Amino acid sequence: MAESARRILMLMALALAMAGCGSARPAKDAASQARFGIEMARRGLWSEALFRFQAAGGARPDDARLLNNQAVALEALGRFDEALAAYREALRLAPENRQVRQNFNRFNEFYQGFRPPPPAPAPTP
Repeated sequence: MAESARRILMLMALALAMAGCGSARPAKDAASQARFGIEMARRGLWSEALFRFQAAGGARPDDARLLNNQAVALEALGRFDEALAAYREALRLAPENRQVRQNFNRFNEFYQGFRPPPPAPAPTP
């Protein structure tokens, strides 16, 4: 119980510190958010990673790498339809990016096997 309270206090302190950072340097803030998101992903904290990648994406909405990271986090969270949309947008922005293509192809192969087939049409009388 004490450990949980300590973690909550640490998270609140981190949130307050980040809130005080201001927006004078959005590119630097986006980069730090992305780095923090990567660290959270490495630890398996996918919800936090997604939050950080989305925060970074607010400052850099056309960054295919951030969208790719968001897609990976969404995939890890089981939000497959959203992951597919994020991968597609990342590919649209950077079709030459090998990492994005590889992640999309790997995901798409999995997703096609995971997604249930569409219902058969009703028989005609």
